[in-house]
Formats: sequence, structure tokens, C-alpha cells
Amino acid sequence: GLSQYSSDPRTEWDLSAFSTREQVLEAVRNLRYKGGNTFTGLALTHVLEQNLKPDAGARLEAEKLVILLTDGKSQDDANQAAQTLKNLGIEIFAIGVKNADEAELRQVASEPLALTVYNVLDFPLLSSLVGKLTRVLCTRIKERSHKETTDTPVNMGPQLSPTDLKISAVTSKSMHLAWNPPPRPPKKYRVVYYPSKGGTPKEVVLEGAVSSLQLSNLTSQTEYLVSVIPVYDLAVGDGLRGVTATLPLSSPRSLRVSELSHNSLRLSWKAAQGATHYLVLCSAAPDGAED
Repeated sequence: GLSQYSSDPRTEWDLSAFSTREQVLEAVRNLRYKGGNTFTGLALTHVLEQNLKPDAGARLEAEKLVILLTDGKSQDDANQAAQTLKNLGIEIFAIGVKNADEAELRQVASEPLALTVYNVLDFPLLSSLVGKLTRVLCTRIKERSHKETTDTPVNMGPQLSPTDLKISAVTSKSMHLAWNPPPRPPKKYRVVYYPSKGGTPKEVVLEGAVSSLQLSNLTSQTEYLVSVIPVYDLAVGDGLRGVTATLPLSSPRSLRVSELSHNSLRLSWKAAQGATHYLVLCSAAPDGAED
């Protein structure tokens, strides 16, 4: 499977899209380069939520490996997103080209770094890594397959996934999430949310017995993307997704002017819900205007 990213990750093809080596190579030849920003954290979250799920061809009993290829320093928190993947047993290989930040590559990659971090000066030099990387990947898959076993059936996707995400009680700063848990309770939930027009994803981790959450400290009049992802010991179920915009900030109403004198006046208004302060601006009316 392959995804490209800038500020908005895009799945090019899923794990289940092709069944032969020739088909994959043909897809690579037809791939168009996606320029833009470098939101690596958002890309890694996309891989977890979109590419490593049963609907995209991820088999629960198979080893999960992610190869990150980047030519720049991330503009968001790549380390936190990478740690989430690693905590789920997903191994990350990091390959840097040109202006990639080696320190960041070493933070993102799994241990041992001698096998999982690579850096080259330009794109044509990537070909020099193919042989070694192929051998390392195959060896790691064999090692991990021998170490880990699971009794989770392959076809349990619906058993692992929550349903019916409801977003309610939306205000300018908050919203309430609730969902129906899957038949097989997860170990925990990851709730990821961020503005749809770009922004650093924020994450809340809940115990598997919890099926609701209040999101607070949001930005007013902003559309948010929300994902609820169930996490098991050796698997990640299909996530629930929703989109909701917060309300505009409340405004004061019914402005009244009273108690006028030669150098003063009194103002009164109906309060704006949630306001902590008011800024009052006063200026002389232009010549000829009504006083």
C-alpha cells in the first residue's frame, strides 16, 4: 500500500489493490509526485486510520511495517504520531533524502536504529538502499512472526469496530462525542481531532470501557475532523469518523444608550454567553451625522 502526503495525506493505493509484483511496479511508474508541505505526523496518523485497517487490506495476523520516505523536516509533531504506531506494535523504517532531519528520523524510527534509519543526499541514490533494505525488511518480518502469535480470527473486522458516532451539544468551544462499542470491547480508544483546513492533530486516549468524550478548548467557528479508533493488543479496528463545525462566539445584544450629559453617557447591553471581558470603542460621529 502507498500514501503520499504534504499538508493533506492521500492514499494512492491500498494493501489489497494489487496482487502481483508487476501491478505494483506499474502503479509506481504511473505515480505523480505530490509537492507541498511536510506534515509527517498527520501522514502517520493517516496511515494508521486509513491504510492499516481491515477494509484497506490489512490482515490482523500479518506483521505491520511502515516505511516513511521524506525529504524535509516535519512541520507538525511526527514523534507523537510515530510513538502511537510503535505502541501498537507497528514497526517504522525512516528514509531521509536531501533536507531530511536525521535527528527526527531517529526519533520516528523503531529500534534498532542501525537497521531502521537511512539517509541519502539525493533521490537517485535511493537505488543503493534497495538491496540492503529488502534483506532487512524480510529478516525483521520473519523474526517478528516467530515471536508473536495471535488467536484473533482474520475476519473479525466488524467485531472490532464501534458504530454510530454521535456528535452533540456543540458550542463555540466544545462538543460531545458518543458511540456504540463493538461486540468485542477494545483495550482502549484513540480519539484524534483536528481542524479540517489544517492543524496539528490532538489525541485523547480512553479506556476501552468508555464510549463517550467531551472535547473542550476548541476554536470557534471551525470545522473539525474527528476519528474514534479502537485499539486491541495485536490489532486496530476500523475507526469511526465525523465532521462538525463549532459555533461562532456569542455576541452581546440590545445595546442601549442612556443618561446622556454634555460629557458622558451610559451604555447597557445583554451579555454575551461565555464572555470574560468587553472592549468598548467610542468615537465622535463625523460632521453632518446624527449625534
